[in-house]
Amino acid sequence: MSADVAPTAASSGATTAPAPRAARRTRLLGTLLTALGIVMALAGVATWGGIAQGLAQEEIVVSDNAAAFAGSPVVTPWTAWAQAEVIRTDLDEMTGGLTYAEMDREDPQRQAVATGTFLRASLITSVIAFGVALALVGIGTGFVLGGLGLRSASAG
Repeated sequence: MSADVAPTAASSGATTAPAPRAARRTRLLGTLLTALGIVMALAGVATWGGIAQGLAQEEIVVSDNAAAFAGSPVVTPWTAWAQAEVIRTDLDEMTGGLTYAEMDREDPQRQAVATGTFLRASLITSVIAFGVALALVGIGTGFVLGGLGLRSASAG
């Protein structure tokens, strides 16, 4: 008797379109993910721009003794890192490799080393902030792609 029954789409391995309600939910989720991804990517771009603008306002220029980017304005993570490394090298030369904490409290160079350490920490913080901005753009792009994929899948 089973030979008289035609195979169904489910038993033949063919895929069926999702139920209309499930398709609407999938499409809505895809739309929300896409919108969230666009907002995240734009926020990352705006953050990158804000960090670069803040650094540009300081008018910092990479020192001539830098391994790279000498004479360039500090407005990117690469130039900020290059200048931070110059400061580290200069501090090492100034103190003979001692850190601020290892220096004698009466050392006349201690205040200059403290200032250099704070400047270096600020530059490294900007490098980290650039990385967070870039990660936000990447995650946002992933959300957009995932959302578009869900919308496409819901179309059947």
